[in-house]
Amino acid sequence: MKYNILGNTGLKVSELCLGTMTFGGKGYWTAIGKLDQEPVDELVKRSVDAGINFIDTANVYSEGLAEKRTGTAIKNLGLKRDDLVIATKVRGQMGEGPNNSGLTRKHIMEQAEESLKRLQIDYIDLYQIHGFDPITPLEETLRALDDLVRSGKVRYIGCSNLAAWQIMKSVGYSEQKDLAKFVSLQAYYTIAGRDLERELAPLLKDQKIGLMVWSPLAGGLLSGKYTRENQAPEDARRANFDFPPVNKDKAFDIIDVMKPIAESKGISVAQLALAWLLHQPVVTSVIIGAKKMEQLEDNLRSIDVKLTEEELGKLDEVSMLPAEYPGWMIERQGRDRK
Repeated sequence: MKYNILGNTGLKVSELCLGTMTFGGKGYWTAIGKLDQEPVDELVKRSVDAGINFIDTANVYSEGLAEKRTGTAIKNLGLKRDDLVIATKVRGQMGEGPNNSGLTRKHIMEQAEESLKRLQIDYIDLYQIHGFDPITPLEETLRALDDLVRSGKVRYIGCSNLAAWQIMKSVGYSEQKDLAKFVSLQAYYTIAGRDLERELAPLLKDQKIGLMVWSPLAGGLLSGKYTRENQAPEDARRANFDFPPVNKDKAFDIIDVMKPIAESKGISVAQLALAWLLHQPVVTSVIIGAKKMEQLEDNLRSIDVKLTEEELGKLDEVSMLPAEYPGWMIERQGRDRK
């Protein structure tokens, strides 16, 4: 297991991060997973034994139950808290009241305390906003997060599912007011959906912000269960929860190129999809989730997959984004400066 620096910090996180969306099972989250405590303990133990020190959860996952399962697993296994980097998120609906969602000071402060209780820990290593709140002033959100860092209840702050301009505006404000800055972005990125490369990837590189990848298998589409002929197998997640949106025709074109490469290496398409991400310089850590131990084992083996320049070239060619303005003009005009 490799350990990468998270953004512009000195914090080392494992190249694979254990995701907890399958933990618990409450509300519509049952479509993703509904693991009880015993299998959660087993998945956490195997992950830590494999070298993973990074665990990602969120207050909304199974309405808080995923955080509870995660905290209880850490306690049951006797894991040393300081050996782990624990990340969670705030933004989503956590009650029926009008102030039980969003990124207000009130909601952030309340939910940070609730997450600490559910996780049974004294501090959160990485506290992330789970998305954009269109009605709360940005400065209110950033000052609340900074207060949590200054209080010692949060070590670092990150964001998720933001546009490039929103991240840059946040970073600029934090620099101007001497507040804690976002050190990471958690975003959707996969060989079947490379939209992040247009605006977000250049920003992350320029500002030295780390990237945590969610849904690296495109909502299971790259798990090996799906084929062009059977795009909705009954036992697969997308049969009940068809998310995130994917251009499936293009995805199956990509899988057609991936299969012979995977077969030549004796690995699964899922391992190849994860390995492709691990070969991308912008990626800090790839979040993996599992309902079963065999899924976790398959994902863990991706760290041993090495891809040649020729193989990477084939995968890049079939999956590349169509040219889009102003990207193609920036590339064209920049040729004389390379």
